[in-house]
Order: sequence, then structure tokens, then C-alpha cells
Amino acid sequence: MPALPPDLRRALFNLPEREKDQLLARLVALDPVLTEQLAFRLLEGPDALETRRAALRAQVDDPVRGYHQTPNDLLVILRQLQARLAYHAKITDDAFGEVELSWRLLANVFRHQAEVTARLHGPTQPLLQHLTKRTHEALKQTARLHEDYHVELADAANTVLAALWQSGAAPLAREAGLPRQWPA
Repeated sequence: MPALPPDLRRALFNLPEREKDQLLARLVALDPVLTEQLAFRLLEGPDALETRRAALRAQVDDPVRGYHQTPNDLLVILRQLQARLAYHAKITDDAFGEVELSWRLLANVFRHQAEVTARLHGPTQPLLQHLTKRTHEALKQTARLHEDYHVELADAANTVLAALWQSGAAPLAREAGLPRQWPA
């Protein structure tokens, strides 16, 4: 983001309070992400974080169950859900929630879609590649969190890794260098 020229910056800070407030409100309204971040921080507060996580948990638990016409249908749903998780983290700065829900999503796929993930062949390859890549990314995200969170997430990570290595994605996991257990 380019910086304001010093003269303009001084003039801006010398504006009357009311004018500055109006300008700020107009500028914030131009950025929907900033607007939602401020609404979360200023209006909802920290108590709303668990409410948002619970809503995402319900979304993560639902759509991967049941029958999907093709593995690509499931892949589309997974990508949409992962985008929601990333957006949640962007709005709330909830890195732990994003990682926890990512592990939950991956575990649900392996639990509820065992038939689809059992074999690596043409139709399932994009899905299994995505699951492998998302598992790798979740491991990296988990490693970036504080060590205290590692204990909380280890069971979920190991459940997903075991399912990944027992699925049709095992060759892809080997190729990606994923461990069979975390922490290794």
C-alpha cells in the first residue's frame, strides 16, 4: 500500500474530528473484509468467536456425508468449505480455529467417504491430490501454532494421517513426504 505524502498526511490529521470520522467511515465501507473485521472486533467481541466456530463446525460436518454424484462434486464442496475456514481466520485472526476445523473436515471426508477415497484412479485423482495437499498444509499450519496447541491437535492429525495412508492417496502422501504420524 502506498504511503501518503507527508504534506497530505499532516493536512489530513489537522482536519476537524467530525470530518475525519466521516472520511474514516466512508473508507472503511469501501472494504468489505475490513468492515467485517471491525464488526467482529468492535460489535461482536471475543465471545462471538466460539459461536462462529460452532456454525463452521456444523458446516464442516454436514456436506461431506451422504452420496455425491462424482468425486469432483465432493472436491468442489471441500474447496468451498476450506475457503470459508480461511475467510473465518482472516476476519477473526483465529488461526487455531482454522486448523482445528481443517483437521475435522479432513477426518470427516475419510470417515464418511471411505469408498470414494479407497482407490486412486482417474476420477478420484484430483480429490485425493487435494486431500494430500490439504493434509500437508494443515501439518504446516499446526506446526506454526504454539506448542500447547500441538497436544490438542495431535489426535486429529494422527487420525487423518492414518486414514490418508490407508486410502488410495498413500502413493501421493509418500510422494509429498508426509509422515505417518505427527509429531514425527
